[in-house]
Amino acid sequence: MPGKMVLIVGGILLLGFLLLVSIIVFVKYFNLWLQAYVTRSRVSILSLIAMSFRKVNARTIIESKIMGVQAGLPAIATPSLEAHYLAGGNVRKVIQALIVAHRAKIDLDWETAAAIDLAGRNVLEAVQTSVDPKVIDCPDPKRSGARLTLDGVAKNGIQLRAKARVTVRTNLAQLIGGATEETIIARVGEGIVSAIGSCESHKEVLSNPMLIAKAVLDKSLDSQTAFEIVSIDIADIDVGDNVGARLQADQAEADVRVARARAEERRARAVAQEQEMKALTAENRAQVVLAEAEVPLALAEAYKMGHLRAQSGS
Repeated sequence: MPGKMVLIVGGILLLGFLLLVSIIVFVKYFNLWLQAYVTRSRVSILSLIAMSFRKVNARTIIESKIMGVQAGLPAIATPSLEAHYLAGGNVRKVIQALIVAHRAKIDLDWETAAAIDLAGRNVLEAVQTSVDPKVIDCPDPKRSGARLTLDGVAKNGIQLRAKARVTVRTNLAQLIGGATEETIIARVGEGIVSAIGSCESHKEVLSNPMLIAKAVLDKSLDSQTAFEIVSIDIADIDVGDNVGARLQADQAEADVRVARARAEERRARAVAQEQEMKALTAENRAQVVLAEAEVPLALAEAYKMGHLRAQSGS
């Protein structure tokens, strides 16, 4: 009898515990399950409980799945959403990006969007830029510091200072591993400077700035980048310094300095040669004096040897 009482009490306690757990689960997950059920998102109570054990935010998963279903996206499996969440991805932002792409009829699937998000790119901003192109200033004062213009020199030596605006949209196919905005700015800047330098006169550029834009666009500067260049517009162009004349003046001054140096070198050589000639003259004079000193000795020796005789007067 006492044993049966223990079993009965134990059974009652177990049922009470299970009832308590059921009530807690019901209170915690029923609202989410009901939202998923009425929106045909197909998430069971057991899946919601399992999310808690896997440390997945069930509310984020359910709300993201509901957004996708209501927007008419192709069905995305709940385990895929959970896996992306556990990998550190932003599930909500990926779903929002897919919705924008779906409404804009842009071909973007879950796997690609999730990979872009895990690569550290803002997938929602990328899709929005595909729909609404972005304008980039070239050069960008925020990136280039004090540099406000792109300076090129035409063949006639006149410097031109230009500002450009590049309209780009995201190339989702190359977003992973593609070059960023900095590469676009650098390539466009290089192309503008090169286009100005290829013109015979600065007047050609001033009369038709679109020559520069067309020359830059023809170079396919957006290859291997995360963007597609829509257009390049010259926002401003001014005449700078006469670089050719300044270089010619600098060259003339350098030539004068070289000529002066060469003249000084010739003068120094002439002075040195003059000093050498003076020394040679002094040496020759010394030899003449020595030779004159030997004449009396030669005469005395001749008298002594009898080769010379004194002549008496008649």
